[in-house]
Amino acid sequence: MLQVAFIRNNRELVKEKLAVKNFGNISIVEKVIELDDERKKLQFEFDETQSKLNATSKEIGQLMASGKKETAEEKKKEVATLKSHLQPINEKLIEIEKSLHDELVQLPNLPHSSVPKGKTPEENEVVREGGQKPMLEKEALPHWELAKKYDLINFELGNKVTGSGFPFYKNKGAKLQRCLIQYFLDYNTNAGYTEYQPPLMVNEASAYGTGQLPDKEGQMYFINADNLYMIPTAEVPVTNIYRDEIIKENELPVKLTGYTPCFRREAGSYGKDVRGLNRVHQFDKVEIVQLAHPEKSYDALEEMVNHVERLLQILELPYRILRLCGGDMSFASALTYDFEVYSAAQEKWLEVSSVSNFETFQSNRMKIRFKNAENKTQLVHSLNGSSLALPRIVAALLENNQQPGGIKLPQVLSGYFGAQRID
Repeated sequence: MLQVAFIRNNRELVKEKLAVKNFGNISIVEKVIELDDERKKLQFEFDETQSKLNATSKEIGQLMASGKKETAEEKKKEVATLKSHLQPINEKLIEIEKSLHDELVQLPNLPHSSVPKGKTPEENEVVREGGQKPMLEKEALPHWELAKKYDLINFELGNKVTGSGFPFYKNKGAKLQRCLIQYFLDYNTNAGYTEYQPPLMVNEASAYGTGQLPDKEGQMYFINADNLYMIPTAEVPVTNIYRDEIIKENELPVKLTGYTPCFRREAGSYGKDVRGLNRVHQFDKVEIVQLAHPEKSYDALEEMVNHVERLLQILELPYRILRLCGGDMSFASALTYDFEVYSAAQEKWLEVSSVSNFETFQSNRMKIRFKNAENKTQLVHSLNGSSLALPRIVAALLENNQQPGGIKLPQVLSGYFGAQRID
């Protein structure tokens, strides 16, 4: 959530930045300032009345102590009048503060200066590419056919038991999932990330804290009876570990990682682009999160980008890194890099990771702070990234490494998988 003081002091800059994100309702900026003006006026009136009330109440005690009972009784009437004035001021103040908050939460985070203008994914910037696209035989199969051929994933069974987008992994397919998760966690913890296994459901405060609410209700599975949300990513519970906490400056950066299943409704997703593992409603993902000093968060972002890039290199997958344009960024992000791997049989790029800096947008909502050298409290910057999301990694591994009679696995996985190929 943006801070009111920043909006007030940088009104035109905020409008310019929101335009880069193609945010349509710019008038909210003026509305926020108007409501804050009204809030300040009411707060001053409340404080003045409260001060008079306190002074008069103290005076009554002194009058009673000196035997001036009649004058004290008159002052009690003044106190009653002041109290009657105070209540409606307080009620109006609460109402205005709620209105101000309701307007603020509609504003997305402001994009970093390096974010390119644009409205669609086609306008994202390719930062760099790596790896080599494999040359497959003409009879090469897409991953959903390979999964059936080698009995790795049963999509039809998922449809039967749950519905579309909930595949069953089996046999060596289940084992491949398990070894990828273990390898990703080992890779992250070896880089200094502390591992957590968080809950798969969160309360409304947690979903609000990381920016899923009120922006993405339609993509989340909601459990009415308990007022809980199934997590769309481990980012939500893991970042909320430090909600309402003050971190010691020498503890920054805080580096966290966690594996979870993730749940996304993806309403309206259909067609050839969602076949197989291209887009599912439940999927496994290993996440990395950092809470960083504001002056060092973009160094942390670069470190996380290099971390994910190296992981794709080790997996021997062709990849490219994109800097997202304003119109393709998430509500909460200030700068996002997407990673895509090339799926050779489908001849298309598949997103497998987003690495983002949210600056103070999330930490302002969650009140995650630290004390600096001058002992002043500041908001941390929060960052997160996928390291990695499994479905499209599996799709690319199967397609790119298919050979006559089997699927060759990257060397790094052979020790985890217990074999060098699936056959």
